[in-house]
Amino acid sequence: MTSLFLRTLREDPVDAEVASHKLLVRAGYIRRAAPGIYTWLPLGLRVLAKVEAIVREEMEDAGGQEVHFPALLPREPYEATGRWDEYGANLFRLRDRKDGDYLLAPTHEEMFTLLVKDMYSSYKELPLTLFQIQTKYRDEARPRAGLIRGREFIMKDAYSFDVTEEGLEASYQNQRAAYQRIFTRLGLEYVIVAATSGAMGGSRSEEFLNPTAIGEDTFVRSPGGYAANVEAVVTPVPEALPYDDAPAAHVEDTPDTPTIESLVALANARFPRPDREWTAADTLKNVVLALTHPDGRREVLVVGLPGDREVDLKRLEAAVEPAEVEPAGEADFAAHPGLVKGYIGPEVLGPQGPQVTVPAEGKTPASSRSAVRYLLDPRVVEGTRWITGANQHGKHVFDLVAGRDFTSDGTIEAAEVRAGDPAPDGSGPLELARGIEIGHIFALGRKYAQALGLTVLDENGKQVVVTMGSYGIGVTRALAALAEANHDEAGLAWPAHVAPMHVQVVATGKDQAVFEAAASLTAELSARGVEVLYDDRPKVSPGVKFKDAELLGAPLVVVVGRGLADGVVEVRPRQGGDAVQVPVADVVDLVTDQVAELLA
Repeated sequence: MTSLFLRTLREDPVDAEVASHKLLVRAGYIRRAAPGIYTWLPLGLRVLAKVEAIVREEMEDAGGQEVHFPALLPREPYEATGRWDEYGANLFRLRDRKDGDYLLAPTHEEMFTLLVKDMYSSYKELPLTLFQIQTKYRDEARPRAGLIRGREFIMKDAYSFDVTEEGLEASYQNQRAAYQRIFTRLGLEYVIVAATSGAMGGSRSEEFLNPTAIGEDTFVRSPGGYAANVEAVVTPVPEALPYDDAPAAHVEDTPDTPTIESLVALANARFPRPDREWTAADTLKNVVLALTHPDGRREVLVVGLPGDREVDLKRLEAAVEPAEVEPAGEADFAAHPGLVKGYIGPEVLGPQGPQVTVPAEGKTPASSRSAVRYLLDPRVVEGTRWITGANQHGKHVFDLVAGRDFTSDGTIEAAEVRAGDPAPDGSGPLELARGIEIGHIFALGRKYAQALGLTVLDENGKQVVVTMGSYGIGVTRALAALAEANHDEAGLAWPAHVAPMHVQVVATGKDQAVFEAAASLTAELSARGVEVLYDDRPKVSPGVKFKDAELLGAPLVVVVGRGLADGVVEVRPRQGGDAVQVPVADVVDLVTDQVAELLA
């Protein structure tokens, strides 16, 4: 350690929110270079190399062949697939001195596709799986949590190429099994959940999530085995209801009720129901949002949903991708004067003219109708009756019937998913949990091959478009997940197979014999294949050395100190065991055996 490029910190970095970020910086594994961008230091690189080695071994065992693409790429392939625009602000774009457009690759589907197109032309050369471990770049609006959401990160991406759908399914399942082996070997708990494909496209995808309270992804699971990212949950649609006997919609004065809570309270006080009290679930909330499309076009969108639910922005973003979403601003309302804040109803929305059957004083003239797209939660089925805004301050419509009195431009999955909601497959009530996305696999199909002209001759001599799969692992994110799962208040506690060193030898005191014995043990352990970090700092107190050893997280710590006079040294497991005094003559054999057990 006198020559190791390392400086440990006693205080947490001010911008760190989660344990992995705090400890990786404090232990000298990484240093912040800019928001969401980190420099890797020697110990961090050792852990990273071990994670990559496991990923690489399993990918090769699954039949993958490794390649390596540049990170700086030309615009044209991404323009051909539409992703130059679809990626929006997340894409790092730049120009060279000749005004050529380039990007820093967020992912490499286009390049893999073009490479195979350049080299292969026959069905006899397929199936094929290629992979790389490469640095990626995404201009995250809010980089956070250290390595978990950065703007520069390392990813393993693999791509399969097949002639038939059956071939794609076989490749997909092969990669899925390889991922299970990878995360098992890494020692990362994982849950496989159904997911949305987003800008990647394709017919289906699944995420591998590491369950943790600090995860950015919310997922659901049911007692019967259903599991999905919350963005991919499909709402069970209720049956339509008859409304032949429903009363006509009527507008009522409801002053000072701009919120669902105030509206429900007033409805129960002034317009009580004979069968039960009004609840928030009887109200139709209309939430005004603004979409910014990749071409810069801004669109106002209104989402109608039961008043007891909130809009989940992540679900909404997944539904309208690649557009970006934000709450509508004052300029948006000014451009659509028919939208009366707090009292918005379907009359000024949707695909047709004024529709609501209400007394004349409650109707909005057609001339004030706003050209606003209106999408409904799937629960708002034909025949359901609602209280909602009358498009006038201080007024709401009662007994407004979906299908009879208003329609929409379609449905959207944007409402929050709650614990206890029914699973889409009928397998029981849902429970919610959080996790870190550590892997994602996609059945891409022919989107990229079609756009870029990747075809081969089939067995009948006919040109056919190749079908593809895409399979990604966040390598740096997996390392952060390991740090999250393997630490305590004192510091990191790495599993042996990814630890930067198996053993940390600590020499304490000032006696030269202690340092000579510690150096000898280090050399003997190293000769046995044990990876050792020797704390040989001569003027550092034992307390500081012990704190650093706990912070750095080697699975075993060997302390050479005052016990040497009695012929013993101390062996301390970093976690899960008691320190033991071991005769000097036995310590190399003991530690070597313990390391072998930890690596088994």
